[in-house]
Amino acid sequence: MGQHTPTPTELTNMIMLEDPKTQQVLVENRKNPNWPGITFPGGHIEPGETITNSIIRETVEETGLTIIHPQLVGIKEWPINQGRYLVFLFKCHQFSGQLKAGREGEVFWTSKESLQDGTYPLPPTFLEMLPVFEQPNLNELALIDTGASEWTLRYQ
Repeated sequence: MGQHTPTPTELTNMIMLEDPKTQQVLVENRKNPNWPGITFPGGHIEPGETITNSIIRETVEETGLTIIHPQLVGIKEWPINQGRYLVFLFKCHQFSGQLKAGREGEVFWTSKESLQDGTYPLPPTFLEMLPVFEQPNLNELALIDTGASEWTLRYQ
């Protein structure tokens, strides 16, 4: 057996926070020019931080809300610079606190339908990621690099 070379990996998270009373989801109008548009809150996992603690922290930082019992529902991944980029996807229906914007952008509640009907500008592949949040039989959206700056989407 040969020696294994570690793969550089960027670890991030994202959460679909749904209000059980209204069925609306919390979105963020991101200021980040690398991935602008309406998206769910989330961010990078810090060194030494657990994946679940990272989504709890990011949600507080970006929304002012404290989430309770976030559930890991899947991942999104794609290759980057001899490595990979992983997004751990969470869903949650329980929270407390007062909604307030964080450093990433304005936050507000909206319907799931408005995310799919063209109401808002969405970042690339955000819409394609929604089935992983909503369909229990899916746990991954993989973006496969097919060359010439083109991607194939694969659900599993």
